[in-house]
Amino acid sequence: MLWKLQKASDKVRLFLQNKPFSTAWLQFQFQRHFHMERKNSSKVQGLYDFCKKTFTPSGTPPPSSQAVRDLCSLLVGPADVGLEEQSSDDDRGLGFSGLYGLNRVARWAQPITYLDIYECDSFTMCIFCFPTSAVIPLHDHPGMTVFSKVLYGSMHVKAYDWVEPARFQETKGPGYRPVRLAKLATDKILTPQYGTSILYPKSGGNMHCFTAVTPCAVLDILTPPYNEDAGRKCTYYVDYPFSTFSAVNGADNEKEEYAWLSEIDTPDDLHMRPGVYAGPAIQV
Repeated sequence: MLWKLQKASDKVRLFLQNKPFSTAWLQFQFQRHFHMERKNSSKVQGLYDFCKKTFTPSGTPPPSSQAVRDLCSLLVGPADVGLEEQSSDDDRGLGFSGLYGLNRVARWAQPITYLDIYECDSFTMCIFCFPTSAVIPLHDHPGMTVFSKVLYGSMHVKAYDWVEPARFQETKGPGYRPVRLAKLATDKILTPQYGTSILYPKSGGNMHCFTAVTPCAVLDILTPPYNEDAGRKCTYYVDYPFSTFSAVNGADNEKEEYAWLSEIDTPDDLHMRPGVYAGPAIQV
């Protein structure tokens, strides 16, 4: 066997020595190989490759506007990450208005499935799969940039940014947490046709709440990821209408743009279960 391998390698060496390769020919072969590899690569691999070369553990420098546009152009669908679109038959007749007729326990009792695609010090790639009416309550992403893409279904997103300079109000008395003024950034229903939404550390709706209008799935890319040691701890909030802790002055439409947010403990009744990512494997 060894002598056969040696003979074959000798033939290859002689062929290479006698073949008049030009620089242009070698460049053509390299580009051909590169494009074939790229064609055979999965879309989720393309996302990983882009994130790996773009993001840093510290989040500095922040993603450039060009990097943001490039990432948003790397669109994926359910099949690209091993998902099948779920039917909306299980909405139990609630509809969008019905979601808000449920009490908080009933809404949060619906389990949400978390699929971990990849995580490192620089970024997290994950998917949240929601049944109808399931909610991830209002929470923040301190010091982070987050890219979100609805893969299927429809989801209501309500998001706020802090008003600067910070404005606080005391509430009921000792033992109660103060509230802080925030401005509404987003209040809409997202579908796959919407594209990729982006929130930044101080703009774009860094504190947001997800409510599933129909069965839906959301791909999230967080950079840098949550890290309590680095000060990136997830905090949950409850929002109150502006008039709750303010004298009602000014136009009604202006008041609707603001709300008072108060920190709450991590909800005990937020049901989230791990799932198994079934999409293409990522080559690290």
